[in-house]
Amino acid sequence: MASPDGLPPLRAVIAAHGLEPKKSLGQNFLLDLNLTGRIARQALPLDRATVIEVGPGPGGLTRALLAEGAERVVAIEKDPRCIAALEEIAGHYPGRLEIVAADALTVDLAALAGGGPVKIVANLPYNVGTQLLLSWLAPPVWPPAWESLTLMFQKEVAERIVAAPGSGHYGRLGVLAGWRTRARILFEVSPAAFTPPPKVTSAIVQLFPNPAPQPAPLAALERVTAAAFGQRRKMLRQSLKSLGGEQLLTRVGIAPQRRAETLSIEEFVRLANAV
Repeated sequence: MASPDGLPPLRAVIAAHGLEPKKSLGQNFLLDLNLTGRIARQALPLDRATVIEVGPGPGGLTRALLAEGAERVVAIEKDPRCIAALEEIAGHYPGRLEIVAADALTVDLAALAGGGPVKIVANLPYNVGTQLLLSWLAPPVWPPAWESLTLMFQKEVAERIVAAPGSGHYGRLGVLAGWRTRARILFEVSPAAFTPPPKVTSAIVQLFPNPAPQPAPLAALERVTAAAFGQRRKMLRQSLKSLGGEQLLTRVGIAPQRRAETLSIEEFVRLANAV
């Protein structure tokens, strides 16, 4: 029996194309089209930008994005086994789905969009999700090519992205995301929604770029946060010793005995500028 969009059920697609999820690729397929539709609707409107999806697999979220009105979806898929299934979706939605057989870590998103606005919507592979996010947070020119990110992560990673100072989840990822974006968790996703079910709960995070973050050299901010949170149990005068330690902290007006998780983003920016 066909699904509401007129295409075969995802379980039938997986069986027909032999798409057993590969752990080495971080694959966990979403089969509930109601859930994929809910994710797609978080990024509405979808008809005014190129929608880029990373790791579409058999195409559950791809189908939802197209059904919700996306005029142009670019699906970046590393696994060659999934291409035929995605081509069937492209045939069902002529001229609206472009398939890029590539590793998303090597793709120039701005080039794919042709200079127009971009929305990235993806159930990211667990094994590269954080790495991809960091690359989208760190382009040399800001604001970035994308106007929103609607992404699925493990819940623990999602909590790190939106963490505020003083939280146990606050770290390098929270500083970088909080500096350059407004980020929030939209909702959680049960392991039962996936095939195979992961051992952890997932969450949908949405990020919008801050058009004018406090000026700071990105490389210096990454060095400061890596050093500070690399030894987060220690006082900053010790964890930042290689960058100037107590002298650096005194120069920017931060007490040397404080710890990394107590610093605001503005204080990290001051440290980065001083370094």
